[in-house]
Amino acid sequence: MANDVKNANWSSKEVSNIGEIMIADDVIATIAGVAATEVEGVSAMQGNITNELVGKLGMKNLTKGIRVNLTEDGVTVDLSVQMCYGYSIPKTCKEVQEKVKSAIENMVGLTVNVVNVHIVGVDTNTTR
Repeated sequence: MANDVKNANWSSKEVSNIGEIMIADDVIATIAGVAATEVEGVSAMQGNITNELVGKLGMKNLTKGIRVNLTEDGVTVDLSVQMCYGYSIPKTCKEVQEKVKSAIENMVGLTVNVVNVHIVGVDTNTTR
């Protein structure tokens, strides 16, 4: 656990004179992943080969296919998603962008500058 804390990337937000709140990038990625998968037409998040192996071993990783970049200006989120066949890609992606932006800003209080959605596949087993 101590190594996980040392190796995590953190965002801090000062909320009072008592101290600051530190938020790991993985927390923001998890919020983005949950928000994205709640959008109708999104089949799944798509990660790299390591994430796929972890998934096959039965370990759930809600951050697969998500990259978070924190700067002083705000947050940039890159999502790799698999779509369900039959849904409008532009309409679904716009909804994903809006939902992810809203979820992060409401839960974490950081400004989201960009939400990039990368369509990496179409799931023909789930249709409209």
